[in-house]
Amino acid sequence: MPRLQRTLGTWLRHLWLDADDVHRQLDTEAMRRLTQAVAASEAKHSGEIRLCVEGGLPLRPLWHGISPRARASEMFATLGVWNTEANNGVLIYLCLADHAIEIVADRGLSQRVPAEFWRSVVADMSRAFKNGQFEQGVHAAIAAVDAQLSAHFPRALGATDRNELPDAPAVR
Repeated sequence: MPRLQRTLGTWLRHLWLDADDVHRQLDTEAMRRLTQAVAASEAKHSGEIRLCVEGGLPLRPLWHGISPRARASEMFATLGVWNTEANNGVLIYLCLADHAIEIVADRGLSQRVPAEFWRSVVADMSRAFKNGQFEQGVHAAIAAVDAQLSAHFPRALGATDRNELPDAPAVR
């Protein structure tokens, strides 16, 4: 039995919004700049940052009433963010239909960074989005995650690190 706690308007938003709507918020150039920001960040530490933006939920998660946090955790697994060598991957998840922002940090980082820090990053992103600064809000989140990864997992001088995950945002 589905959880019918979502309103009709919520259902319609999820079914209406898709990857095209994501690209209206973040065009090709914005995606290129975000990809470059992730790559530049990862040059300074051994962590991995992954951005995932969904217009709306696919029918199955929508039908089952999955929460944005649960969907972010699902995407954390689906995109392999949990599978980094040092357990220091971070997913920045956005769902346009729910106006949801979630950050999921793997255990290597989450045990070193208090939950309040992640909540403050989400709050900052939310304020930026409300002011119509979508790309700037995502860049600020990448910078905040970068600061934590650089502090806790700095790249050793002269060390090479393989890029374990794609730098480009996952759009769904």
